[in-house]
Amino acid sequence: MTHDLVTTLRPLLTAEASAEAHATGTEPGDLEQAVWVRLLEHLETQGPPLDPPGWLRRAVRSESRRSRRTTRLERPYDTEPVADDDHTPEQLTLAAARRRAVHEAVRRLPGRCPSLLAALLSPKDLTYREIAGELGISQGSLGPERSRCLGCLRRLLAPEVATRRTRG
Repeated sequence: MTHDLVTTLRPLLTAEASAEAHATGTEPGDLEQAVWVRLLEHLETQGPPLDPPGWLRRAVRSESRRSRRTTRLERPYDTEPVADDDHTPEQLTLAAARRRAVHEAVRRLPGRCPSLLAALLSPKDLTYREIAGELGISQGSLGPERSRCLGCLRRLLAPEVATRRTRG
C-alpha cells in the first residue's frame, strides 16, 4: 500500500516541489524530502490520506511556507564571527570551551546526526556530494536531515552554552 502510494505520488510531488521551491529559495529535493517525511508521519498516525493528491499539494504548500518563515527569521552575521579583533586569553578560553561543548553535544546526538555534523564541521570543507557519498545517503536528503540535526543540537546546547555577548 505504502509503496503504491509513493509510486503514484512521486511525479506529482516532483512537479509541485519544483514549482514551489523557487519562491522559497529551497532546493526542490529538500522540499520533496520534507513532504515524504510528513507523509510517513501521517501514515503512522492517521493512515493513508483520503485524497492523496490533495493532501500532497497542501503538504507541499505548508512545507514551502515553513521554509519561507525559517528563511525570513535567519539573519547572517554582519561580519564573520572569526573576525573578532578582541583575542584576549579569556575570550580564547571561552571560545575553546564553546567548541568543546559543541563537539561533545554532536557526539550525543541520535542516529546519523553525529556523522553528518562531523562531516559538515570537517576542516576538509566537504561538498554536499562528498558528504552524501561518505555517509551513503542521497544528496537531496542532506538538507532536511541537516536541519533536523541542527535543531536537535540547538536543543542540547541551549542549557549548556552561555550566550555570546552582543556584537556591534
